[in-house]
Amino acid sequence: MATITTTDGTEIFYKDWGSGQPIVFSHGWPLSADDWDTQLLFFLHHGYRVIADDRRGHGRSTQTSDGHDMDHYADDLAALTAHLDLQDAVHVGHSTGGGEVVRYIARHGESRVAKAVLISAVPPLMVQTDANPGGLPKSVFDDLQAQLAANRSEFYRALPSGPFYGFNRPGVQSSEAIIENWWRQGMMGGAKAHYDGIVAFSQTDFTEDLKKITVPVLVMHGDDDQIVPYADAGPLSAKLVQNGTLKTYPGFPHGMPTTQAETINADLLAFLQS
Repeated sequence: MATITTTDGTEIFYKDWGSGQPIVFSHGWPLSADDWDTQLLFFLHHGYRVIADDRRGHGRSTQTSDGHDMDHYADDLAALTAHLDLQDAVHVGHSTGGGEVVRYIARHGESRVAKAVLISAVPPLMVQTDANPGGLPKSVFDDLQAQLAANRSEFYRALPSGPFYGFNRPGVQSSEAIIENWWRQGMMGGAKAHYDGIVAFSQTDFTEDLKKITVPVLVMHGDDDQIVPYADAGPLSAKLVQNGTLKTYPGFPHGMPTTQAETINADLLAFLQS
């Protein structure tokens, strides 16, 4: 297994396939690099070098007690890009991974970065505050933590079976294989990392980070996202970055890179080639 060890002793697992311009994929909570399998193979076959890691506490990386916050996530990503000496990289982040990408670029600069893509991503800020009245009440995220603490296995069946992929919508065909793969990835990770991660993805304010980003950014968001509601996320992020493009997908769910992979991959490729 390919791993790097960060300054605090955390082992980060990663995949690094192919050659060409690097695309670095940052996964959503509570999953792993495996969530990008369809994208990794697609872009590998289109001549790109594809890289995806398991965030600390997730997948095959160390189940650390601490460091489950966006600064550590960003620093771990920086350690990986430095270790691989990536240049002209495109960073693609889904959900929590989108927050990781934004914090990484703002915190570590753009010298290694060519472009960025935020898919169903958590920035600018998920939780409701006086400055962010359109956000979700903190009680929503407190409830997620309570469900995780009570029975993580059951919780990790309910989320993909329902709102994550929109399988709870009328007329949408559910996929047992997709649900089981989500559960498998989630249960590989650490309960504490996932518990703390709910705070990280919901309460981190990325407003100032987004303003610092000057490279081209594609913001992709489905307007039926039941996890990261569209109106308080995608359109706001696209406006805050200096060179942003918003692409809205009518009816697409939060997990659209999996359920609508053909559409998402084609649009990603067009952005990379533009």
